[in-house]
Amino acid sequence: MSHKNQSLLIVLALFCTYFIWGSTYLAIRFGIESFPPFLLAGMRFTIAGLILYAVMRYLGSPNPTKKQWVSATIVGILLPALGNGTVCYVQQTVSSSVAALSIATAPIWMAIFSSIWGHKISNREWLGIAVGFAGIVLLNVGGTFHGELASALLLIFAAASWSFGSVWSKHMDLPSGLMASAAQMLAGGIALLCFSALQGETWPQNISYKSWGAMLFLVVLGSLVTYSAFQWLLKNVRPLVASSNTFVNPVVAFIVGIWFANEHVTSSEYIALGIILIGVFLVLSASSKEN
Repeated sequence: MSHKNQSLLIVLALFCTYFIWGSTYLAIRFGIESFPPFLLAGMRFTIAGLILYAVMRYLGSPNPTKKQWVSATIVGILLPALGNGTVCYVQQTVSSSVAALSIATAPIWMAIFSSIWGHKISNREWLGIAVGFAGIVLLNVGGTFHGELASALLLIFAAASWSFGSVWSKHMDLPSGLMASAAQMLAGGIALLCFSALQGETWPQNISYKSWGAMLFLVVLGSLVTYSAFQWLLKNVRPLVASSNTFVNPVVAFIVGIWFANEHVTSSEYIALGIILIGVFLVLSASSKEN
């Protein structure tokens, strides 16, 4: 692949992770108006994984080896299941804007977890980490979570789980190409459906058109297109660059949340947004200077 084509693909993939994923938080909110959270996430990733797996097999991709299935299952549990499933659960009580803002700390977690595999955290990155966590503290102290410490901790856990899985996946034996995305989504989706059953979630009696539309958006654009784009980025650029979508996602989530769901954003949330994005910028700009 030529350098020009490679650059174009990177731009297109980043566009998907920036703007489509920024809108998925609102889609999740609309989806859980009818579907239980883990059932919604489980269906989203299982359906997308099955479709992509079938397409890749039809196009001639080999079936993943046993070792590759194990690796894909680990990543699927860390990213779609623990990462996204937790966000779906917390969005029952937290606005889509705040959920996206909390997940914006992913690059900060990636900087920390990358040190496990030999990455030396620079002074600029340490500063970014400190600033980013200061923004999260403001989200809590400023009353955004209204004393719901559990929600705040779960969103931090979701960001950390997603980040750890993203960094670790760079060092795993995964299927080549989009088959990796298919296997991860399939494994993560099945794990979520199993957890949904254990939680006693049942199929909703009434499903609104809005929730069906949200499910379609999450399966096609949020998973098939954008999750695959993210996995491609992880293979072709540094994890911290691949996660730069978290710099734009909260801004997109704020805009669509206010426009389409009349979400109210407090002044402390706007300030926290600015602080967290400054922290993320420091981390990402430090990593780009080093490479």
